Amino acid sequence: MPSPLRKDEAHKLIDKLPADATWDDLMEQIYVRQAIENGLRDSEQGKLQSVQEIRQKYGLPE
Repeated sequence: MPSPLRKDEAHKLIDKLPADATWDDLMEQIYVRQAIENGLRDSEQGKLQSVQEIRQKYGLPE
């Protein structure tokens, strides 16, 4: 379940962008923030896989 939007956090993202930022720049920042929050939530819930498990799953060398 996605975290609820906090307007103050959204404002902080916007305020950190340069004056000539584009909508794509803002969308990228939102995406990165969402990915980090999702990763932290998965970590807290124990939904982790080791690097070795991922390498084995995709047939990558150690």
